[in-house]
Amino acid sequence: QVELVESGGGMAQTGGSLRLSCVASAPTFNYYSMGWFRQAPGKERILVAVVDWAGVHKNYADSVKDRFTIARDTRNAVYLQMDQLKPEDTAVYYCAADQNERVFYDPSGPKYWGQGAQVTVTL
Repeated sequence: QVELVESGGGMAQTGGSLRLSCVASAPTFNYYSMGWFRQAPGKERILVAVVDWAGVHKNYADSVKDRFTIARDTRNAVYLQMDQLKPEDTAVYYCAADQNERVFYDPSGPKYWGQGAQVTVTL
């Protein structure tokens, strides 16, 4: 069974930085798009950032543009560098993967998901 294992996150002050990592348990994600979603308490899940299988095409939610950076090194690992954090960034962040990048923008979402990592930003 393929798993996405997340690490990182935690707590930071406003203006601080955190980094999330996500590694797939199998190399089958070499040609998958990978990305990050987040869900705050009482709010819907939103797409934060997504990167294509080659690590070239990247897309960000407007709320995190110029503050967050998505990247992948080996083909089955993806990272989210979060800078200039704000309290509204507080949420559970989920790594996700799918062969079809378009599903990241669909309500159905990607096929594979990580377990979630808590990010809390304090004033």
